[in-house]
Amino acid sequence: MRDNAMSYMQISGVRKSFGAYEALRGIDIDITKREFVVLLGPSGCGKSTLLRMIAGLEEIDAGDLMIDGERMNEVKASQRGISMVFQSYALYPHKTVRQNMEFGLKVAGLPRTERQRKITEAAEILQLTPLLDRIPKELSGGQRQRVAIGRAIVREPKVFLFDEPLSNLDASLRMQMRVELARLHRELQATMVYVTHDQVEAMTLADKIVVMRDGVIEQTGAPLEIYRRPANTFVAGFIGSPNMNLLKARVIDSKGGQVQVDAAGIVTEVEVNAMPEAGEAVTLGLRPEHLDPVMEPAARDPALDVVACERLGGVSFALTQLPDGQQLTLQLDGTLPVSAGDRLSCRVRPGQAHLFSAETGHRF
Repeated sequence: MRDNAMSYMQISGVRKSFGAYEALRGIDIDITKREFVVLLGPSGCGKSTLLRMIAGLEEIDAGDLMIDGERMNEVKASQRGISMVFQSYALYPHKTVRQNMEFGLKVAGLPRTERQRKITEAAEILQLTPLLDRIPKELSGGQRQRVAIGRAIVREPKVFLFDEPLSNLDASLRMQMRVELARLHRELQATMVYVTHDQVEAMTLADKIVVMRDGVIEQTGAPLEIYRRPANTFVAGFIGSPNMNLLKARVIDSKGGQVQVDAAGIVTEVEVNAMPEAGEAVTLGLRPEHLDPVMEPAARDPALDVVACERLGGVSFALTQLPDGQQLTLQLDGTLPVSAGDRLSCRVRPGQAHLFSAETGHRF
């Protein structure tokens, strides 16, 4: 039984269908007050649909949505105490920054002095004060997104919702806005639910990540918890950049919570909770940064043919091929002189391997 005593928002058994297509198939999430929760997954996994249901923009077919002890299923979107920031900014092009931020407060009937106070405070938080009299076409993408966030802040909502708000920005602006959003969360001490397909955003911003696929939750946990102990091969391959290597392997021996496996000559021991049988086919998970390159392999080391090398300055990533044709990515020191056509080997750092069932994909 779930403990909701400390939860500020509870999503319980939520389902949503569009005709014969079941977009969400029983979603359960507990969110505490002031928590930053990221819904993470590939396109079509149901994360944006779930966000729209929280916002009141889509009806809930089954299950319950509770916010601050109140059932929200039939409550109008405008009365839920929620502000949503969209991917497209959704600013009025003919209105100034001040007028865009003020519009919702005007509709709500707030006095002019109260509106101006809220706008001034939000503009200071978001460093928009010098831009209040500009119109959107005179702003950069990052500034427009800050205006959209400011419009949400002035409403002082119970919950902030973000639907892929940074996807329209270039790489440097995305990084800058991630820093801004993290600072904003600390300053406002607000409850935030954030949708993205970008695992870097999720790892950077979240207190808790909810990994979704095909309308179900694959794993929920703190960023490093999910990174260090992925529940299955989907999560293992989705979290981490570059992706975790997932190799076909076979169990050599298993005893005392330790399993020895062989993946095309890469032999390593893995600590497990459930014991596979000797000879069983399994999937060995190895992160590129947990493989130490061996430039002059001994006879016992597996031979790896370098197919390509991606140089990023401080580090390089070598895409290699094992003797059985499986591909393996290694993270290397950027100064190592490795190029396509070279041959090297690697050793797995102790305690850094993961083991999954070849049949179900679940972690052992």
